Amino acid sequence: MTAPLAGVTVLVTRPRAQSARFVALVAEAGGAPLLLPVLEIEPIRLDAASCARLAPDAHDWTIYTSANAVLHSLQQLPRPVHSKIAAIGRATARTLEEQGLVVHAVPTSTSESEGLLALEPFTEPAGRRILIVKGAGGRTLLLDELARRGAVVATAEVYRRVRALPDAATLDELAHSVGHGSLVVAATSAETLDGLLEVAPDSRVPGLRDAWLLVPGARIAAAARDRGWRGPLVVADSAEDATMAAALIDAAASTGIVPGGAC
Repeated sequence: MTAPLAGVTVLVTRPRAQSARFVALVAEAGGAPLLLPVLEIEPIRLDAASCARLAPDAHDWTIYTSANAVLHSLQQLPRPVHSKIAAIGRATARTLEEQGLVVHAVPTSTSESEGLLALEPFTEPAGRRILIVKGAGGRTLLLDELARRGAVVATAEVYRRVRALPDAATLDELAHSVGHGSLVVAATSAETLDGLLEVAPDSRVPGLRDAWLLVPGARIAAAARDRGWRGPLVVADSAEDATMAAALIDAAASTGIVPGGAC
């Protein structure tokens, strides 16, 4: 039986340290992973005063927005003991559980802020003290909406995303794949797309925006179109490795991934 992703090159744009599981899933399905990290993660060091002010147990709820938020916060902030814990997405919840922490709330409808805001503890949070553990920058919807609903919200920014230096040989291989095979670009955020288009502009990789694009959720899909992505989109339900890989395999089985294919 032919492997479902046989003949397909999958460009993996995640930070190298976080791409191993997705790379393995692609390879198991017969695909050829091509690693081009466009962002890397670096910690933000908090001073003693900030660590005291942002201690999870000074809050009723601690919300972790990503696996990176979990890992980089536990290196310098106290572990939650009395604070209830929420996670945006199953991958974040799994990371918390691997660290021995109990997760009390995780959205089921979408692995984004909107899903968490729809959960009962956060629909009427007036008076509750809520800590959001996150990376620098990014969306402010969760903070803004919880504050609008009356919560007392603090944020702990414990890491930042920085542009990774592109590898010239990988860019050459990417440019070759655009014109000579079936290529799928996997991107988990609008920021990742921006990074990719910065390191691989049309002048360097002509036709990249005509390739298939694998993204998590309608919001990132819309962001791709806003950035001029012309190729077919495969929209996964979340950014989890298994969910992204399954969506790609389903698309390959039902539609076929070929150069110049239609959405």
